[in-house]
Formats: sequence, C-alpha cells, structure tokens
Amino acid sequence: MPLALLALAIGAFGIGTTEFVIMGLLPEVASDYGVSIPTAGYLVTGYALGVMFGAPLMTVLGTRVPRKRMLMLLMGLFIVGNLLSALAPAFAVMLIGRVVASLAHGAFFGIGSVVAADLVAPHKKAGAIAMMFTGLTVANVVGVPLGTLVGQAAGWRVTFAVVAALGVVGLLGVARLVPDVPRAEGVRLRHELAAFKNVQVLLAMAMTVLGFGGVFAAITYIAPMMTRVAGFADGSVTWLLVLFGLGMVGGNLVGGRFADRALMPMLYISLGALSVVLALFTLTAHDKAASAVTLFLIGALGFATVPPLQKRVLDHAHGAPTLASAVNIGAFNLGNALSAWLGGVVIAAGLGYTAPNWVGAVLAAAALVLAVVSATLERRGSASGGVVAGSVPAEQRSAAVHH
Repeated sequence: MPLALLALAIGAFGIGTTEFVIMGLLPEVASDYGVSIPTAGYLVTGYALGVMFGAPLMTVLGTRVPRKRMLMLLMGLFIVGNLLSALAPAFAVMLIGRVVASLAHGAFFGIGSVVAADLVAPHKKAGAIAMMFTGLTVANVVGVPLGTLVGQAAGWRVTFAVVAALGVVGLLGVARLVPDVPRAEGVRLRHELAAFKNVQVLLAMAMTVLGFGGVFAAITYIAPMMTRVAGFADGSVTWLLVLFGLGMVGGNLVGGRFADRALMPMLYISLGALSVVLALFTLTAHDKAASAVTLFLIGALGFATVPPLQKRVLDHAHGAPTLASAVNIGAFNLGNALSAWLGGVVIAAGLGYTAPNWVGAVLAAAALVLAVVSATLERRGSASGGVVAGSVPAEQRSAAVHH
C-alpha cells in the first residue's frame, strides 16, 4: 500500500477524534459555559448536520480544484475549526467552530476515498479505502479515550488544541506524501450530478443509511443499556466503547480485504449477521460478558460494510465519483441521526433501553433486502447486454476506467 494512504489515515484519525470526543466532554463544556447538558448536545447535532450539508457543498466548490490541493484546503478548514473551538470565548462561538470543522469531514472522506482508490490496482481498491478509514476506527480506540482523559485532566480546550495539532500533521502528510492527482478531463458538476440518476448509486447510499443506522440505533444508547440493564459501573462505559472501537478496526480491515474478492457476498454476510446480532443484543444485554462480546461484534459487523459500500458507490459513479462518494459519507451521518431518533422514540414509548436494538435489527435487515435488490437489478442489466445505465458489472467498469 502506498505511503500516501498513511497521510489520509492520519487526517481521518484527527477527524474521527474530533467527531466523537465531544460526547465524553459535554459535562465539562456545559459547566464552563453555564449551559445545560441538552444545550451542550447541540455541539454533537451541529457537527452531524455540518457533515451532511458540508459534504456535497464542499465537494461542489472543489470540482475545479485538483484533489490533492482540495484535501489540503479541507485539512486547513479542519484546523481552523478546532482552534476556534479551543479558544471560543462563548458557547455560540464554539458551536460555530464545530460546524466549521465538520464542513471538512464528508468532503475529506469522499475525495480521500477517490484518491485512495486511484493509488492502487483495481483489485485492491476496497483495501485502500479501508486503509484510509482505519484512521477513523483507530480514533475510537485511541483518540477518543485519550482525548477524553486529557480533557478531564487538563481541560477540554487542551483536547481541541491537540486535535488541531493532529490536523497540522495530517496536512503536512498530504502535502508531502499524496501525489498530484490530475482532475478527470471533461468532468464538470453536471457529470458529478448525473451519477445520482444511477439507481445502483442510490441503492448503495440507501444501504449506507440503513446499515450503519442499525449500528447507531444501539450505540447511541449504549451507556444506559450497559449500566442500567447489563449492570456495569458508570466508569466501565469508556472501556466498553474501546471494545466497540476494536471491533470497528477489525471489521473495517476484514471488510476491505474481502470486498476486493467478493463485494456483494461480503455485504450479504455482514448485513445479515449484523441484523441477527442486534436482535440478540436484546437478550445478551442482560449479561455482562455476553453484552461485551455482542458490542464487539456490532462494531466489527457494522464497519465491515463501510469499504464495500463506499467502493460500490465509486464503481457505479465511475467517471465522476467525487460528489457521490462525499454524499455517501453524509449518508452515514444521516443514518446515525435517523436511528438515534428512532431509538429515542421507542425508549420514550416505554419499551425499555434494549428496544433500540430491535430498531437496529430491522434497519440492518432492510439494508440486506436492498443489497439483494441491487444485485438482482445488476444481473438483469448484464443479461440484457448492459443497455441499462449502471448495469455493467462494477468491477469490469472500474477496470475499464483505469486501463
């Protein structure tokens, strides 16, 4: 794998850390600014909305900018946003800083996925995408727990200053290691938008929303589930989230490796198993050991879907994949927001803290159904001679584009 993937992974590590570390620092931030915890929660919501809307916006603005330069500009935006958060004199200013940092998130992963895939041979593309996303998964194992500890010991502002420094390292890495990738000739915004006419691109994005939404339906409410149902102490939540993060790392790497060999079978297995494990979590949540194992499996199976789904979008949006790739990153955050809301609805209805697991199981099962539909449509298109847009097998078209 090229060293340039390391630079992309470092940037992903910083972005993953800043996205999730705020959850462990909300009490300190709320106390400093004299606001309630729910009000401080807008820092999480604002970031998620920034990713959703920023991904297509920043990608469209960067359509005429070479990809390497755009990645550098995005890391610069990330640095500015985190410095603004670290130095913010008022809560509103910190919220602005969070939104500024979030604008870099979706476009960085979207453009970075395209760059990573272009750096390797066609049969290694999913593995290259997984290597970049490893930075995001490792952030949940290392960056978020350490950032939380630093914030609690030295102050939350120090955490965001350190994250900004990580952004500087990522920026220098991109500048030094990522090659100058020329923009595809003749590709304009209308070509990027045309990808959304392809039913396979839309199906892949819907699978992203539902599949990863299934994961976050459970994980959003993991603290009360583990403490009030499984019986863990409050202080155990941190290492339980590390366990979940370790599952994410392993699942991401396995998903990338096997997606290059058999993409759709990988999706069938991971989404089907994820649905079953989430359903079982309603039972295993009542036992400490079983719930810990289940939590690891949810992380592994959930992130095993990420490289194949991202690669499928790239394959079917061939020729102009950048905007579709970035929007698919926004789809992950849409899934997170949708599933968190649905999980809250079933808890508020009095169904208990394990009820979101059923929501997650249904969402993952729906994603599996869409995967079967997608493959069926692709086979029918191939049988009819590839007349239908997007009907040529993804791997063949990807190889054709790069040879």
